[in-house]
Amino acid sequence: MDAFYERLDADVFRPTVAAVGPWDAQLLHGGPPIALLARALQSFDGSGSAHALSRLSVEFLGPVPLAPCRITVRALRPGRRIELFEASLSVDGRDALLARAWRVLREDGCAPAVADPFAPPPLPPAQAPRHFVGVGPFPYAEALEWRFVQGGFDTLGPATLWTRPRIPLVRGEASSGLERLLIMLDSANGVSAELPLREWTFVPIDLQLSLYREPAGDWIGMDARSTIDPGGVGCAHTTVFDAAGACGRSLHTLFVRRR
Repeated sequence: MDAFYERLDADVFRPTVAAVGPWDAQLLHGGPPIALLARALQSFDGSGSAHALSRLSVEFLGPVPLAPCRITVRALRPGRRIELFEASLSVDGRDALLARAWRVLREDGCAPAVADPFAPPPLPPAQAPRHFVGVGPFPYAEALEWRFVQGGFDTLGPATLWTRPRIPLVRGEASSGLERLLIMLDSANGVSAELPLREWTFVPIDLQLSLYREPAGDWIGMDARSTIDPGGVGCAHTTVFDAAGACGRSLHTLFVRRR
C-alpha cells in the first residue's frame, strides 16, 4: 500500500487496495474518492493556487467499487473572486459521487481576523491500533495513523483525534492539506458512532464542508459527534483542526436503520 490511487491518464485513476473500506473487499471507503474529487476541483483551470476551496458538498449516489474511475469537472459560475465548480466521479459510465465546490480568492490582510475559540488538544503519543468491535482491521484504516484524545473505534460516543495518512493520495504526487483532511473526514460518523456497527447501519448520504483555511502540517484533527432522531435520520457534525486551531466545520446526513 504505497498510495490510495495511481494515475492512468489526466482524469482517470485506479484505486489500490489501500482505499478499501470495512464492509466489502471490492468497495472503497468514502475518504479517498472524496479527496480525489476535491483535488480535481481545487486544481481545475489552473487558478486554484489563488482561489481557496472554501465550501465542498458531496452527494453519495452509490457505492464506489475497487475499479478505475474518471473525474469530470465543469465550471458552473466562473468569477474573478468567487467561482463555483461541479465534479463527478464515475466508474464504467455510472456516477458514484457528485460534488460542488465554491472557490474564493484569498487576499492577505483584506479583512480583520476573528478567531475561532476552539482549542486543539495536544497530540498524544503513538497508540496501539484499535478497531471497530466485531469488524477488525481493514485496509483504509491501516493506511492512516490514528491518535485518539477522546473516544475510539472501539468506543461509542463523541471522539476527538489526530490523524495522518501513511501514504499519498496519488502515487508519486504530493498530497495537499485539503486532500489529507478529506482522506480522513468521511470517517467522522464512524469514530463518533452512537450505535454498535454490527447491529446498526448509519450510512452518510452526503458530506458538507465549510473551510475558512486549509489545514497545515502532517497531523490533522477532528472533533466529531453524532445525533440521531427516532425517525431514522441522523447527523455527524465535526470541527476540523490543525496545530494552529480550527479550520472549519463539516456535516454528514445519516440514514440510520437496524441491520
